[in-house]
Amino acid sequence: MIDTRRRTMMSAAVGAAAASLAAPVLAQGGPREGTEYRLVKPVQNTEAPQGKLEVLEFFWYGCPHCNSLEPTLVQWARALPPDVVLKRVHVAFGDRRHQQLFYTLEAMGKAEEMADKIFRAIHVDRDRLDTPDKMVALLSRYGIDGKQFNDTWASFAVRTRMRRGTQLSESYAIDGVPALAVNGRYVTAPSMAGSNIAALKVVDYLLAQERQRAK
Repeated sequence: MIDTRRRTMMSAAVGAAAASLAAPVLAQGGPREGTEYRLVKPVQNTEAPQGKLEVLEFFWYGCPHCNSLEPTLVQWARALPPDVVLKRVHVAFGDRRHQQLFYTLEAMGKAEEMADKIFRAIHVDRDRLDTPDKMVALLSRYGIDGKQFNDTWASFAVRTRMRRGTQLSESYAIDGVPALAVNGRYVTAPSMAGSNIAALKVVDYLLAQERQRAK
């Protein structure tokens, strides 16, 4: 009950603050290339279905800034229009075991439902989740089968996903997280835009630019 109430209050606060915190970006006549966002060179192919725009979030479970972005990102993602696909990419730097944890959960179809629980375990409960045994101990509390997790963890499919995640972060020249890539052409980040909400407003602006470009 306490966690549910806290998440509800946090979501309401995020929604109420969005307009005022994003105002400086809009008041300046739109985000500026080289300041609030940068171009991706060369432009990257996306994996979104035809007619869809792709947003990639590059993150690391152990990153405190990624943990800070998480509730804002979740709130934003709930209101995404149907022509936008959001995909998470766990970077290889930091702790590769965390990267393997993410892609194991993704392969099991559990990554999204476990995201806030993993962030809370690492950043609030101070459980580093740095071994498979610690991961299973956490996941089992939420009904995830330990044997299935361990089998998936060791699978070729997970190793392939990890390599692809690393390739993507290198292709987009990601040197810090969180970062957000828009449709293979742009990268922004809270550190560039000035705040979590401002970064997502930059993403919205760039998505609008991409819609206009496609016409």
